Amino acid sequence: MLGDLKIAFLGGGTMGEMIISRLLSTKIVQKPDLVIVSDPVSERCLHLEREYGVRTTTSNIEAVIGASIVIVAVKPQVLASVMAMLKDKISPDVLVISIVGGVSISSLCQGLNHPAVVRTMPNIAVQVGHGTTVWSASSSVTEIQRSHTQVILQALGKEFATQNEHYLDMATALSSAGTGFIFLYIEAMIDAGVQMGLTRAQAQELTLHTIAGSVELMFQTDEHPAVLRNKVTSPGGVTATGLYELEKGGMRTVISNAVLAALSRTQQLGKIS
Repeated sequence: MLGDLKIAFLGGGTMGEMIISRLLSTKIVQKPDLVIVSDPVSERCLHLEREYGVRTTTSNIEAVIGASIVIVAVKPQVLASVMAMLKDKISPDVLVISIVGGVSISSLCQGLNHPAVVRTMPNIAVQVGHGTTVWSASSSVTEIQRSHTQVILQALGKEFATQNEHYLDMATALSSAGTGFIFLYIEAMIDAGVQMGLTRAQAQELTLHTIAGSVELMFQTDEHPAVLRNKVTSPGGVTATGLYELEKGGMRTVISNAVLAALSRTQQLGKIS
């Protein structure tokens, strides 16, 4: 639990809202008025006030006053201006947690002139408490602040701490962008089911349960995916025929290239800030 610590969110967009929702619904933050959100769009502020009972402002400087934890949830393209505005404005004992993709700890520390920074990379599944977040902390982050970070991230799903910050760029490409790749695969499976003659609802239910069951099987057996794939692939059978088409279409290479392209873009965004 975070007790009566005040949390400021810089940015009240989709990911920021998801985190706010989880912190309140899991009672990690017990009172909505302990949360203040700054967002330049007044309509967005009004939505967050009505939906969650949190305090809002259009001023980043106002938001960080009195906060013990500041969560930076702005887009990479506007981060530089936000940091310039807040430089030297955040008390040294405040924990800053960034969810901005691609931006290094050193860039955040330098841009804010602030020592205690945690860089994280959550994915969209935080909305339902099944997110995956890899995080790394600057040397000035205290043990108590690391504990607070874990409490916040565990409300979102699984959290993995690493001392090697480079892993966060890889996590962004594989885990964060990866959700988009999986949704595209799901969409393609559903469309194929409809093309065969199933209703869209039937195709979606079959697809989702097929994927969920396959994932759960891997979790429970801890077997290599190739081993499990071979168990359902009979010589000359239905699965073998379908797999041949996937391999002929270069599925492995396309997926690999997509992840590597996402990694490259993550690194480019880090340079923008």
